[in-house]
Amino acid sequence: MPDGADTLREMPHDDRDVLSSAGPTDARPPFRFSLRMLTDFADTDLAGIVYYGRFSHLCDRAVVAYRHYLGVAPIGPAEHSLVVKTHQCEFFAPLVFDEPAEIFVRTSDVGRTSHTVIFRVEGDGGTHAADITQTFVGLDRYGGRPSPMPEDMRAALTGFEGLGAHR
Repeated sequence: MPDGADTLREMPHDDRDVLSSAGPTDARPPFRFSLRMLTDFADTDLAGIVYYGRFSHLCDRAVVAYRHYLGVAPIGPAEHSLVVKTHQCEFFAPLVFDEPAEIFVRTSDVGRTSHTVIFRVEGDGGTHAADITQTFVGLDRYGGRPSPMPEDMRAALTGFEGLGAHR
Protein backbone atom coordinates (compact mmCIF):
# COMPACT_ATOMS: atom_id res chain seq x y z
CA MET A 1 0.00 0.00 0.00
CA PRO A 2 1.21 3.53 -0.67
CA ASP A 3 2.45 5.59 2.26
CA GLY A 4 -0.39 6.86 4.43
CA ALA A 5 -2.99 4.41 3.06
CA ASP A 6 -4.11 1.86 5.65
CA THR A 7 -6.99 0.36 3.69
CA LEU A 8 -7.91 -0.20 0.06
CA ARG A 9 -10.55 2.54 0.38
CA GLU A 10 -7.89 5.15 1.29
CA MET A 11 -5.71 4.32 -1.71
CA PRO A 12 -5.87 6.51 -4.82
CA HIS A 13 -8.19 4.74 -7.29
CA ASP A 14 -5.43 3.97 -9.85
CA ASP A 15 -3.29 2.33 -7.14
CA ARG A 16 -5.95 -0.08 -5.90
CA ASP A 17 -5.62 -3.74 -6.74
CA VAL A 18 -9.10 -3.83 -8.26
CA LEU A 19 -8.81 -7.49 -9.15
CA SER A 20 -7.96 -9.02 -5.79
CA SER A 21 -5.26 -10.49 -3.66
CA ALA A 22 -5.40 -13.91 -2.08
CA GLY A 23 -3.25 -16.11 0.10
CA PRO A 24 -2.61 -17.59 3.53
CA THR A 25 -3.66 -15.58 6.57
CA ASP A 26 -3.69 -15.85 10.33
CA ALA A 27 -6.07 -12.90 10.78
CA ARG A 28 -9.16 -15.01 11.65
CA PRO A 29 -8.37 -18.43 13.08
CA PRO A 30 -9.37 -21.15 12.29
CA PHE A 31 -9.39 -19.70 8.74
CA ARG A 32 -6.01 -20.05 7.05
CA PHE A 33 -6.75 -18.46 3.65
CA SER A 34 -8.52 -15.34 2.42
CA LEU A 35 -9.36 -13.37 -0.70
CA ARG A 36 -9.30 -9.57 -0.45
CA MET A 37 -11.18 -7.59 -3.07
CA LEU A 38 -13.33 -4.57 -3.76
CA THR A 39 -17.02 -5.22 -4.31
CA ASP A 40 -18.07 -4.78 -7.94
CA PHE A 41 -20.81 -2.55 -9.35
CA ALA A 42 -22.33 -5.69 -10.90
CA ASP A 43 -22.77 -7.12 -7.37
CA THR A 44 -25.06 -4.30 -6.22
CA ASP A 45 -28.73 -3.36 -6.41
CA LEU A 46 -30.03 0.12 -7.30
CA ALA A 47 -29.18 1.38 -3.81
CA GLY A 48 -25.53 0.31 -4.18
CA ILE A 49 -25.88 -2.52 -1.65
CA VAL A 50 -24.44 -5.92 -2.55
CA TYR A 51 -27.43 -8.07 -3.52
CA TYR A 52 -27.83 -11.14 -1.31
CA GLY A 53 -27.57 -13.57 -4.24
CA ARG A 54 -24.13 -12.20 -5.12
CA PHE A 55 -22.62 -13.55 -1.91
CA SER A 56 -22.51 -16.93 -3.70
CA HIS A 57 -20.41 -15.27 -6.41
CA LEU A 58 -18.02 -13.90 -3.77
CA CYS A 59 -17.64 -17.44 -2.40
CA ASP A 60 -17.01 -18.79 -5.91
CA ARG A 61 -14.19 -16.29 -6.39
CA ALA A 62 -12.70 -17.13 -3.00
CA VAL A 63 -12.86 -20.93 -3.36
CA VAL A 64 -11.30 -20.78 -6.84
CA ALA A 65 -8.41 -18.72 -5.44
CA TYR A 66 -8.11 -21.20 -2.54
CA ARG A 67 -7.97 -24.16 -4.92
CA HIS A 68 -5.41 -22.44 -7.14
CA TYR A 69 -3.24 -21.81 -4.10
CA LEU A 70 -3.50 -25.48 -3.05
CA GLY A 71 -2.74 -26.73 -6.57
CA VAL A 72 -6.22 -28.24 -6.96
CA ALA A 73 -8.03 -27.84 -10.30
CA PRO A 74 -10.51 -24.94 -9.82
CA ILE A 75 -13.56 -27.00 -10.82
CA GLY A 76 -12.02 -30.30 -9.82
CA PRO A 77 -10.09 -32.87 -11.84
CA ALA A 78 -11.85 -34.40 -14.86
CA GLU A 79 -12.84 -37.55 -12.95
CA HIS A 80 -14.07 -35.55 -9.93
CA SER A 81 -15.92 -32.46 -11.27
CA LEU A 82 -17.04 -30.37 -8.31
CA VAL A 83 -20.64 -29.24 -7.94
CA VAL A 84 -22.37 -27.56 -4.99
CA LYS A 85 -24.61 -29.98 -3.12
CA THR A 86 -25.65 -27.69 -0.26
CA HIS A 87 -25.41 -23.94 0.32
CA GLN A 88 -26.34 -22.17 3.53
CA CYS A 89 -25.90 -18.45 4.19
CA GLU A 90 -26.54 -16.32 7.25
CA PHE A 91 -26.34 -12.53 6.85
CA PHE A 92 -25.22 -10.08 9.53
CA ALA A 93 -24.42 -6.76 7.80
CA PRO A 94 -24.57 -5.35 4.26
CA LEU A 95 -21.69 -4.68 1.90
CA VAL A 96 -21.81 -1.72 -0.49
CA PHE A 97 -20.35 -0.89 -3.89
CA ASP A 98 -16.57 -0.41 -3.97
CA GLU A 99 -16.20 -1.59 -0.37
CA PRO A 100 -13.09 -3.54 0.55
CA ALA A 101 -14.16 -7.06 1.45
CA GLU A 102 -12.29 -10.08 2.71
CA ILE A 103 -13.61 -13.60 2.25
CA PHE A 104 -12.04 -16.14 4.59
CA VAL A 105 -12.07 -19.77 3.40
CA ARG A 106 -11.48 -23.09 5.09
CA THR A 107 -12.26 -26.72 4.43
CA SER A 108 -13.90 -28.09 7.57
CA ASP A 109 -14.54 -31.68 6.53
CA VAL A 110 -13.34 -34.06 3.83
CA GLY A 111 -15.40 -37.15 3.02
CA ARG A 112 -15.10 -39.93 0.47
CA THR A 113 -16.78 -38.04 -2.42
CA SER A 114 -17.33 -34.58 -0.94
CA HIS A 115 -15.88 -31.82 1.18
CA THR A 116 -17.38 -28.94 3.16
CA VAL A 117 -16.08 -25.39 2.86
CA ILE A 118 -16.88 -22.59 5.29
CA PHE A 119 -16.65 -18.90 4.35
CA ARG A 120 -16.65 -15.79 6.53
CA VAL A 121 -17.32 -12.54 4.65
CA GLU A 122 -16.12 -9.29 6.20
CA GLY A 123 -16.54 -5.74 4.98
CA ASP A 124 -14.49 -2.61 5.56
CA GLY A 125 -12.92 -2.55 9.01
CA GLY A 126 -13.66 -6.21 9.67
CA THR A 127 -17.46 -5.86 9.83
CA HIS A 128 -18.87 -9.40 9.88
CA ALA A 129 -21.21 -9.51 6.85
CA ALA A 130 -22.04 -13.21 6.41
CA ASP A 131 -21.22 -16.84 7.16
CA ILE A 132 -21.64 -19.33 4.33
CA THR A 133 -21.25 -23.11 4.29
CA GLN A 134 -21.07 -25.08 1.06
CA THR A 135 -20.70 -28.80 0.52
CA PHE A 136 -19.11 -29.81 -2.78
CA VAL A 137 -19.48 -33.30 -4.23
CA GLY A 138 -17.27 -34.61 -7.01
CA LEU A 139 -18.94 -36.30 -9.99
CA ASP A 140 -17.36 -38.71 -12.46
CA ARG A 141 -18.72 -36.50 -15.27
CA TYR A 142 -21.19 -33.64 -15.65
CA GLY A 143 -24.55 -35.01 -14.53
CA GLY A 144 -22.88 -38.26 -13.47
CA ARG A 145 -22.45 -40.20 -10.26
CA PRO A 146 -20.42 -39.23 -7.18
CA SER A 147 -16.78 -40.21 -7.54
CA PRO A 148 -14.09 -40.85 -4.91
CA MET A 149 -11.95 -37.81 -4.19
CA PRO A 150 -8.50 -38.20 -5.80
CA GLU A 151 -5.78 -38.78 -3.20
CA ASP A 152 -3.71 -35.74 -4.28
CA MET A 153 -6.73 -33.46 -3.82
CA ARG A 154 -7.50 -35.04 -0.43
CA ALA A 155 -3.85 -34.58 0.63
CA ALA A 156 -3.83 -30.91 -0.47
CA LEU A 157 -7.03 -30.09 1.48
CA THR A 158 -6.24 -32.06 4.63
CA GLY A 159 -2.58 -31.07 4.65
CA PHE A 160 -3.26 -27.33 4.42
CA GLU A 161 -6.08 -27.39 6.96
CA GLY A 162 -4.45 -29.90 9.32
CA LEU A 163 -7.44 -32.24 9.09
CA GLY A 164 -7.44 -35.98 9.60
CA ALA A 165 -8.11 -37.78 6.31
CA HIS A 166 -11.79 -38.80 6.57
CA ARG A 167 -13.06 -41.41 4.16
